[in-house]
Amino acid sequence: MPAHSGWFSSCSCIRKTGNTKRLESTKNHSKKKGGRPRKAVKKDQLLGVKCTLIERRAIEAKARSVDLSVSEYLRETGLSGKIDIRKKALPGEVLKLSGTLNHLAANMNQVAKKRNQNDELNAIERATLQQDVAAIKQLVREIKNYLQ
Repeated sequence: MPAHSGWFSSCSCIRKTGNTKRLESTKNHSKKKGGRPRKAVKKDQLLGVKCTLIERRAIEAKARSVDLSVSEYLRETGLSGKIDIRKKALPGEVLKLSGTLNHLAANMNQVAKKRNQNDELNAIERATLQQDVAAIKQLVREIKNYLQ
């Protein structure tokens, strides 16, 4: 390799090896990378949110009003905001009450239909009606106890 003089000899040289050219560094430099330092915790997870155009504009306006980006605003609201919890599941007592009331309503509908057709109730139907009346009274007591 020919000796070069000046600054070129200290930087790098191009050596031809076969059909390829290779750039070799003649000095071992530890090059410092510029730019912003890496964050300790990288926010690399994407969370999509579906909303209407009106909701989007409202969220954007609220984020602007507190001088935050939409991501920062939603993150802050989601992590520290308080939302009223909507309970979709009803308590077991309410579900039981609803089932019993539906059963009683079906039985009373059958009794009303018979009475409207001027048919008399037989002994079994009268006994069932008396059981339904007792069940209604029991439900009223349970409701009163539950509400107290």
